[in-house]
Amino acid sequence: MNHDDENQLFNRLEADMAADHEPHQGADVVDLNKARSARSGPSDSADTAGSDSPAPAMVDGPDVKGPGYLGRLMGAKRRAIVPEWLKSADELKTAATWVAGHYGHTVGYHALRSPIYAARLALQAPRGVARFVGGTMRWVSDAEGDPVRRAMVAKEDAATYLRLSRQRDGRVRLRTLVATLALFVGTGAALAIYVLAPGWLQSLSVGALVMALGCAGRAADDPVITRAVEISKTPKLTSDIVLRALGALGIPAINQAQSKGRDGFAFTAPITRDGPGWRAEGDLPYGVTVTDVIERRDKLASGLRRPLGCVWPEAVPDEHTGRLVLWVGDQDMSKAKKPAWPLAKSGTVDLFKPVPFGTDQRGRWVEVTLMYIAGIIGAIPRMGKTFLLRLLLLIAALDPRAELHTYDMKGTGDLDPVGDRVSHRHAAGDDDEAIEYAIRDFRDLRNELRRRTKMIRSLPRDICPESKVTSELASKKELGLHPIVIGVDECQVLFEHPKYKDEFEEICTDLVKRGPATGIVLLLATQRPDAKALPTGISANASARWCLKVMGQLENDMVLGTSAYKRGVRATMFSWADKGIHYFVGEGSDARIAGSVYVDSVGADAIALRARKAREDAGTLSGHALGEEPEADASAAYDLLRDLLGVIPAEEAKVWNETVVARLAELRPEVYGEWAAEQLTTALKPYGIETVQIGRRINGKVVNRRGIERAHITAVVAERDRKRDAG
Repeated sequence: MNHDDENQLFNRLEADMAADHEPHQGADVVDLNKARSARSGPSDSADTAGSDSPAPAMVDGPDVKGPGYLGRLMGAKRRAIVPEWLKSADELKTAATWVAGHYGHTVGYHALRSPIYAARLALQAPRGVARFVGGTMRWVSDAEGDPVRRAMVAKEDAATYLRLSRQRDGRVRLRTLVATLALFVGTGAALAIYVLAPGWLQSLSVGALVMALGCAGRAADDPVITRAVEISKTPKLTSDIVLRALGALGIPAINQAQSKGRDGFAFTAPITRDGPGWRAEGDLPYGVTVTDVIERRDKLASGLRRPLGCVWPEAVPDEHTGRLVLWVGDQDMSKAKKPAWPLAKSGTVDLFKPVPFGTDQRGRWVEVTLMYIAGIIGAIPRMGKTFLLRLLLLIAALDPRAELHTYDMKGTGDLDPVGDRVSHRHAAGDDDEAIEYAIRDFRDLRNELRRRTKMIRSLPRDICPESKVTSELASKKELGLHPIVIGVDECQVLFEHPKYKDEFEEICTDLVKRGPATGIVLLLATQRPDAKALPTGISANASARWCLKVMGQLENDMVLGTSAYKRGVRATMFSWADKGIHYFVGEGSDARIAGSVYVDSVGADAIALRARKAREDAGTLSGHALGEEPEADASAAYDLLRDLLGVIPAEEAKVWNETVVARLAELRPEVYGEWAAEQLTTALKPYGIETVQIGRRINGKVVNRRGIERAHITAVVAERDRKRDAG
């Protein structure tokens, strides 16, 4: 028990005696050791962690110092270049008074204590003399080389030992000569001052010598000069503060335990410094989960008397749901100064290796590997979703091999720094022209996906042993397996488009499922994460997720995965001030809190220009960045419905999709050559034509497959032509 606990125990005893107005007939002697054991012994542990829990550890630990002076300066708020006291006579007077008072206090403080400082230095002077003489003797005798010579004796290496001995003899002779000369010169200078110098100079010389020897003899942990002004620092997190804060949450099980004199929280490790903050870990009472604490994060911050952005309760993934880790930072996470991003000024990346994109609460870098993933970014508006997507695209742009396809469906131009300077394909806005541009590009990407799968399948096993694109394969231009990164902001515009929504969904689902192994990465960002904005086939297969602040459980689980909210991974706890702070799921680890690097438009332009220069040097700049427009979609010049009527004769009422696709490929191989049966189904949905089950007898057995009825196509064509004629 620490002193605070002991004082608290005496206070309780005094309160009990004061509350008891009726005198007792007898008096009992209280054994303080037993009382302490009863207060922190098995009963407390049984209430919180079970009867088989270990004895509570000393949780406060030694008096650990807070962040260093330089750390506090780096986190300090910068003042205006032109201070207020230069703009107003009143402010000038106030500032001058403050400066005079501050430095007057400092001068007066040290002036009053200067005799004490001098006396302490004089008392330490003999020890300084001893240290000086001892150090000189060790230097003259070459004591620093003695361990090496002893080691050679132990190894019985006579040759090396003799060589070291001769070296030592030479050093000793030289150093003895230097020391002797210094002794004579010093003695002569001292005699000259004694005989020739005036008294004040003699006193000054002796005083300076004594002070110098006193400084040499001072103890490292006992400074002579004390601080005149204490710089304020973040208070230390203690067990009493943690228990007080947990008791203020209004959780019945914790309050009941504390009302009975127990703690209501069993610490499983000492409270320690963890980066720029404090870390406490322990078990909550039975039936209380970490999510109960996370839901009351604002009350927890109030109980700790810390800003909301400093308080981060977390669950321990490998432990039970009642194991709480509480990290309390020295500064608000959204305001704390982040370390300089390594890629802000220089450097390129390899997308197959981890790249830092943000920091966690403790200021440590959080990395992401953009290859072999599909990613989802979700948030409410104005929380930094688009900036995070742009940051990931800038990282991709710094790999000269990467081909970028960027789509800003919001249309505000946030992705233009990347799109105009680097992207192979780029469009902004939700108008018909942009949507047509996007659907043609996504069709090309689907064809590219199929080409890549065939290429990977054809490669020898010794070159492609894992049947996926590697960094070495991506560097071989003749294979065409370079990374392709697709970034779409406000992706709900694509998935809710009245004409192409089904085709966009089908293509993106395929890219999410099969794209990562072929070197194709799809990053989708939306401010409305629901089933329409993120179709189930996409949200269920994305391996990387970034979730900034959202408003409810549904949105939280759509981005972070099913049951994330129940597991305590709740992006709803972020405040409006937590710009860019999010839960990140990826890199094979559980969800963790990260704050993305902030890169403004000017910085994004500079990085994009660097990426463009790297592409120009590598000869990989192409497409939109060079001002080239994509080739016209060959299918736009043809009518799918008319082609279907052309390959399905009138006497054939129902036809399997496989048969129709094969006939279309023969009719127009440049348009339908890569089509599959499911692609035909998707292409017919915008016209309202659904596929049906068609049974055929083959070798005596009935085989059912999806197909189309010619009558449906005829009816749709007739209705379309009638409307055209009426128009």
